[in-house]
Amino acid sequence: METINDIKLKFSYASFQQLNDLIQQYTSDNRKGVQNIVHCYQKKAEAYQKEQSRLESILLFERECYQKGYHIVAGIDEVGRGPLAGPVVTAAVILPENCKIEYINDSKKLSERKREELYHKICEKAISYSIGVVSAERIDSINILQATYEAMKQAIYHLSVSPEFILVDALRIPDITINQRGIIGGDGKSISIAAASIVAKVTRDNMMKEFSKLYPQYAFEKNKGYGSKEHIDAIKKYGICPIHRKTFITNILSEKKETAKSKNKQKGNKGESLAVREMQKMGYTILERNFRRSSGEIDIIAQKDDCLVFTEVKLRQTESYGLPCEAVTLSKQKRIIETAKYYIFENDITALTICFDVAEILVKQGKYFFRYIQNAFDEK
Repeated sequence: METINDIKLKFSYASFQQLNDLIQQYTSDNRKGVQNIVHCYQKKAEAYQKEQSRLESILLFERECYQKGYHIVAGIDEVGRGPLAGPVVTAAVILPENCKIEYINDSKKLSERKREELYHKICEKAISYSIGVVSAERIDSINILQATYEAMKQAIYHLSVSPEFILVDALRIPDITINQRGIIGGDGKSISIAAASIVAKVTRDNMMKEFSKLYPQYAFEKNKGYGSKEHIDAIKKYGICPIHRKTFITNILSEKKETAKSKNKQKGNKGESLAVREMQKMGYTILERNFRRSSGEIDIIAQKDDCLVFTEVKLRQTESYGLPCEAVTLSKQKRIIETAKYYIFENDITALTICFDVAEILVKQGKYFFRYIQNAFDEK
């Protein structure tokens, strides 16, 4: 009779394809040690089958391309839309047809160690891969959306093999002649985009680690340029460095410089606080206040059910409310919409309905009266 150690050794050398036969062979062996081995490898076999099924599912978009005659398919993704510092980095990756790399996934769902491991496997297996980098200075100059497009185009043009088709996470890249498809949540649905997300993430993280050696006070090796409390506190204490995005940190800089608020601002803040309280009573979850970008400011960003709501607070000194369209001018509406696009883009929001509302505050004899107007822009 085989010893338990012999059986354990046999399982350890078996391929996943051989495991099912071994499991069936030893299921009837009642020895506890053998049953423990069978149970352990049964779990591994099930996990392997599950991973194979997942890999098949994330090849569907690529296989659609192959069936249409596009055999050189590039996946493209970016990292670094939302940080306060550092570049936006994109990657373009062309994998061989029907290529499978186990455990490849959206980079955000992987540990740093796993990303590094997969990065090397991707680079080894890829037909071609390349990087696009756009600096913080350039982001400030042309805005983050245009900078992302620019970085994506860089990555495409630097590929050693020209792609016949491009799969992009969420976006469609303007002004390119190559056939393309934008896939919402693509980094979890397409193996090519997932590969690009990992290459971009590892590349940018390593860049931020190098920047941390130049500017150690900001702890870039930890926060990677994102707005952690430690990072924001460092900006308030030391100011900014050359890789900070000035258009992203206006709020922080203004907080540092601001010593007093005007009477109108005090009233506005009181009105906004009242609006927040009333909206919370109405079932809204407040996500952010006074969201600023170069295009303008949004007083309140909230969510209710499946709606993402951008609310402008309008303080009035008269009882005459007028029509909802009078609460916010057309030019103001346009600025709010442009600013909302920044928030949506930076937070990767794809599954919510977007609404623009107005909260009117009437001041009468020192008292504040509240009225909430939903979909105020739609009535214009």
